[in-house]
Amino acid sequence: MARQTPPSVHIPPMRKKSDLPTKTCAACGRPMVWRKKWARVWDEVRYCSERCRRMKLPERAEGKATGRRSKAP
Repeated sequence: MARQTPPSVHIPPMRKKSDLPTKTCAACGRPMVWRKKWARVWDEVRYCSERCRRMKLPERAEGKATGRRSKAP
């Protein structure tokens, strides 16, 4: 006898990796593909790995001090 899924369970169709959205890592420039664990925060994802996140370039916000002192002439 074949197993049948209950009518209340909806199984989404399979997707090819090429159909998933992609982004480029801000640190290393490698392409990264959407992952299920990033589903809720996909718009905020910038780095492909923890290593790239730690190695990120320092962001400079306008109006904030950089922490460096300029030499007086």
